[in-house]
Amino acid sequence: MTGPSPRGPELGPIGDKILFENEYVRIWSVKLDPGERQSWHQHHLPYVIVPMTEGKNIMYFEDGREKETAETVGGVLWREAGAPHELLNISDWQYRNVLIEIKTAPAGGQ
Repeated sequence: MTGPSPRGPELGPIGDKILFENEYVRIWSVKLDPGERQSWHQHHLPYVIVPMTEGKNIMYFEDGREKETAETVGGVLWREAGAPHELLNISDWQYRNVLIEIKTAPAGGQ
């Protein structure tokens, strides 16, 4: 099925599991098999995506916008916190990334 799925009242998690967390960052593992959707979720923090595989996905937003993504291994993407969305893997391979939420800067700026 293409197009967004119905959004329920509850939003899902950012990723599959938290790999690491401290007062500065929260690091998630994200995996989507071909045709699989990451449930509706929302980022309340800015974040960095580090693709572990190539990615060919569509982001669906609540307001009807769609954004196709083409991620490459070795690339890094910066994204600001934003509106609820879901992600659909439109490739014929498993998509994986590591997603790093930025909580706060360390004291002293370093």
